[in-house]
Amino acid sequence: MQYSEKVMDHFMNPRNVGEIEDASGVGTVGNAKCGDIMKVYLKIENGIVEDAKFKTFGCGAAVATSSMATELIKGKTIQEAMTITNKAVMEALDGLPPIKVHCSCLAEEALHAALWDYAEKNGIVIEGLKKPVNDISEHEEVPEEDY
Repeated sequence: MQYSEKVMDHFMNPRNVGEIEDASGVGTVGNAKCGDIMKVYLKIENGIVEDAKFKTFGCGAAVATSSMATELIKGKTIQEAMTITNKAVMEALDGLPPIKVHCSCLAEEALHAALWDYAEKNGIVIEGLKKPVNDISEHEEVPEEDY
């Protein structure tokens, strides 16, 4: 399995590791099939994501996608943050091996879960945001026997 230099860099030197004490929104998402768990903390002020941190328990690709996702969301408006998809995370990392694509989905879901938490705390609706799932393997359409 070949990882890009960017994936290796974000795995070996992850950005934004940790938690935000008084986070505006916190999202925790896991994948029961592979055991990865990602927790994202967002600090949102005046509709802008001022800071983002993460704690991830998982493989190198899960750490790298968490790191890149938090880098991509910082400084964005809430609507811009909604455009950060797993594909955007993968492109920013110069790709992922097919068996690790689910890690980028975990990053997207964790960001969205944190935005959902923020919206609920503030009684607002974020256009296009769906209620998050706790386990992304519920979304996967890959039959179990493929693993």
